[in-house]
Amino acid sequence: MASATLVAPELEHAAEGFAASEALQRAWQPSVNPWLIALSVILPTFMEVLDTTIANVALNNIAGSMSASYSQATWVLTSYLISNAVVLPLTAWLGNRFQRKRFLLACIFIFTVSSLLCGLSVNLPMLLIMRVIQGIGGGALAPISQAILMESFPPKKQGIAQSLFGLGVVVAPVVGPILGGWLTDGYSWRWIFYINVPLGLIAMWAIQQTVEDPPWVRQSDPGPLDALGLVALTLWLGCQEVALDKGQEDDWFSSRFICVMVVLAVGGFIVFVARELKAPKPMVDLRLFRVRNFAVGTVLIFITCVLLYGIGLLTPQFLQLLMGYSSLTAGIATAPLGLGAAFSMILVGYLVSKIDARLIVALGFVAFAFAAFGLSHISLDISPWTVFWPQILAGSAIGFLFIPVNVAATAPLRRDEIGSATGTLNLMRNVGGSVGIAMVSTFLARRSQLHQSMLAQHLIPQDPMLLQTVNGLRRFLFIKHVNGTDGMAPALGALYQLLQQQAALLAFTDVFEGLAFLAVGAILLVFILRKVKGEGKVLGL
Repeated sequence: MASATLVAPELEHAAEGFAASEALQRAWQPSVNPWLIALSVILPTFMEVLDTTIANVALNNIAGSMSASYSQATWVLTSYLISNAVVLPLTAWLGNRFQRKRFLLACIFIFTVSSLLCGLSVNLPMLLIMRVIQGIGGGALAPISQAILMESFPPKKQGIAQSLFGLGVVVAPVVGPILGGWLTDGYSWRWIFYINVPLGLIAMWAIQQTVEDPPWVRQSDPGPLDALGLVALTLWLGCQEVALDKGQEDDWFSSRFICVMVVLAVGGFIVFVARELKAPKPMVDLRLFRVRNFAVGTVLIFITCVLLYGIGLLTPQFLQLLMGYSSLTAGIATAPLGLGAAFSMILVGYLVSKIDARLIVALGFVAFAFAAFGLSHISLDISPWTVFWPQILAGSAIGFLFIPVNVAATAPLRRDEIGSATGTLNLMRNVGGSVGIAMVSTFLARRSQLHQSMLAQHLIPQDPMLLQTVNGLRRFLFIKHVNGTDGMAPALGALYQLLQQQAALLAFTDVFEGLAFLAVGAILLVFILRKVKGEGKVLGL
């Protein structure tokens, strides 16, 4: 009885303190207009996400100027993604440890300076080191910006806040190859890094003028850094990114290197999860996964980014490999994906406060499935308009998915939990993009090999149509080639090239169909979410 009488007042005091904290979080509002804050934080988000894809079309130029192979030049992409991924889950802890505004300014400064040094690099090792530092500076920009946006707008305007954030996250990867191709062809590959310098300076000035730390950030005590957890996190994400990026190139599990990377990644993941669940003040709050909406929302964000990066890679590859488009032309031809996303995000930012978010997400997956099925019927006789409308639809679908999923996932959380939640959601965006690219590349290569083998079985030497085709090619090439050959070898070479082209076409249609089926399957997860009111509250169903 005595112990009970002692514990009860303590529990009552704790409950009163928690209620006061909740009231403080609901009552706090930034002193600057939220729209000015939104304009300030959207720029570093756009700048950081842009750099995940802007270098894609410049790898050949980088390899040539650095006297490196194309395979070595791909580490320009991988090194950035690895360091970027490691910092993402640490964002909440680092923001609370160093104060969020100060940490955000430091990250932009690191990102800007390292971008300048990337452009000034004299050899590939220097460029890779600068890309790692650039990824460290850029990793926290998106989650911090998202957290600031969500805290700055009241619950009933969360949809608008998420739509602004989504413009940077979804449109930037589509704009990246177009801008990168234009800068590389018109100026130099170094300008894809130099362009970040003025943008970074403007972002630092704007954030200094508008952003402020809320009281729960100023008063937070994140505890000491968990060294073992950090090592496990780095091992998991770093080895996972290497395995995904190099898996198809090294034939996956037939490569001892890839097997080692996978084992280290799995081991690091297990140690990291065990460590964070036991820590009294974890770097990454995995207990948020006990909230149904947040757990399901992270899975849906992962699938959304698999779809986005998958279709974003497939379409330009098809146009370049089979239709003969240049890098810049292919980038321009895929611009409708970003246009559709920009339009739908503005619309959904309004609708999400009026309509059940689950219905919007389901509609988004249905729209993406229709777009992917439409692209699965492409042929070598298409016009640019054939890919224009499916991409508009796919881009619109991404907008319908990204905003309501983020709103539904974060609606049940307290405002002091938003920082950790956005870091995790952005990590899933990063991992989803990596998995999407690896999955599409692998399936495309494997299906192309399969179709090539199947088509070759139908090339029977005694087939009259085949003999007629070969003889026609032989006569044509004999006339064109006056080098003394009878034209048979070039004819067989042209026939094999046609076989490879048709096999690749069939592989593209297969992978587009696969993305469509993935979108349809994701609809089953949507209604596991709890219903979200327009005011940002969650209804238990």
